[in-house]
This record gives sequence, structure tokens and C-alpha cells, in this order.
Amino acid sequence: MKTLTIIPSRLSATRLPGKPLLKINDLSIISHVFKKAQEANIGEVFVATEDQEIVDDVTKNGGNAILTSKNHKTGSDRIHEALQKINIKNVDLIMNLQGDEPVIEIEDIINLNNQMIKNQSEMGTLAAVIKNSKDLNNENIVKVITKKKLDKNQFSEAEAFLRSVTIMDNIYHHIGIYCYSTKTLDRFVKLNQSQNEIRNRLEQLRALDNNIKINVALAKSSPIGVDTEEDYIALKKIMEYKD
Repeated sequence: MKTLTIIPSRLSATRLPGKPLLKINDLSIISHVFKKAQEANIGEVFVATEDQEIVDDVTKNGGNAILTSKNHKTGSDRIHEALQKINIKNVDLIMNLQGDEPVIEIEDIINLNNQMIKNQSEMGTLAAVIKNSKDLNNENIVKVITKKKLDKNQFSEAEAFLRSVTIMDNIYHHIGIYCYSTKTLDRFVKLNQSQNEIRNRLEQLRALDNNIKINVALAKSSPIGVDTEEDYIALKKIMEYKD
């Protein structure tokens, strides 16, 4: 099966404007993510963005980038437009990798792709074990409830995605990466945004609200996403220390 990775990215993030072009070890966050996706080696990689500055940065660092409309409400909608523009034939799966998680594990990306192929799933994502109970009420950390307890071989169905929860079974830290069959992506972008999706600011709820199953694979660890200035400073320290 043929997989294409498309990374949606834009400069106008509300909490941390200009985030994709912030530098760690002299390389922008978006280019770090692009290189991670390339290292996973599951297919060609593209960045989809509404900003010429991101296109310029990615291409300068040896990557492929597609300029898309400024009117998209979600990353999946942006990816769909990019897919039409790229016009590569016979693509079976699209990996949607978030542009603000430069330390996502390469093995986790590969595992999600393998699980999608093995189970012939419509849509898949990743989740990690929650280690700190404070995270349950942290609205910046999205949680997923799965039908079965996750282990490295389990690709259980998601029952719900929430920003805040009380303690219960089979609850995990959701990681912002999706893999869809091209058919599912086509269907998804034609659906109206659901009230649930708008209220919770979670595009995956549009899928669940329209009976599109989302399967969940267990990630090795929770990557650090960059949502705030504090996140950026913390991640910069970790990545620069590693190098």
C-alpha cells in the first residue's frame, strides 16, 4: 500500500503566533517535523501551508511544500486540498502529522502506518499512557477513551475524545497524528463541521459524529507539543541538550 505524509502548518496559531518558524538548533520547528517524517521512510512527505514563508523555509531545508487556501477550518481540509494539488496517483493512505511535535517517535509513525495496513482501517491515530493525574483536567491535553486497553499489538476503537475527564478506564493522552484512507479523507472533508467538533475544537469528533471509526495505537511516549512560549523554551532546552 502507498502512503503519503502531509504536514499541515500555518503561522497564525492563536497561542503562539509564528510557531512553525521558531528555531531549535538553527532549524525551524516545521523543518524538524519534516525531517522526522522523512526518517520514518513510509512514503513521500509534503508540508501544506497557507504561508509563503513556511514554503520558503521548508524548500530551503530540502523539503517539499504546497501553498494552500487561507480559508480552511481544519488541518484535514488543508491536507485534502494539498493532495489534489500534488496529484500523485494510487495513494492508499494519508498520514497527517502535526507540525508542532518535533520529537514524535519515528517508530510510532511507522507503527501507526503498519496498523492501518494490517487492519484495513478507515482512520487511525496514536495515544500514550497518562502518567500524571493532573493531565486529566488539563484542557490543553486531549484525552481519548478506547474500547479496549491498549498494548503494543492492540488497535482499539476510540469511543470519545475529551479535553477534561474524571478518572476512568482506558483513558489515554491523545497524540495529534492521523492516518486516513484516501476514501475516508474524501468523505470527511465533505461533511459539515459538527456542533461537537466546534464546541470542543477537536476535528476528530466530526469523524465519530458521522460514524467514521477511529482506531488507536499505543505510542511509546507522549511527545511534547509546542502550544505556548513555555513549551517552546522547555523543548528547546531538551533538544539542544541532546545535540
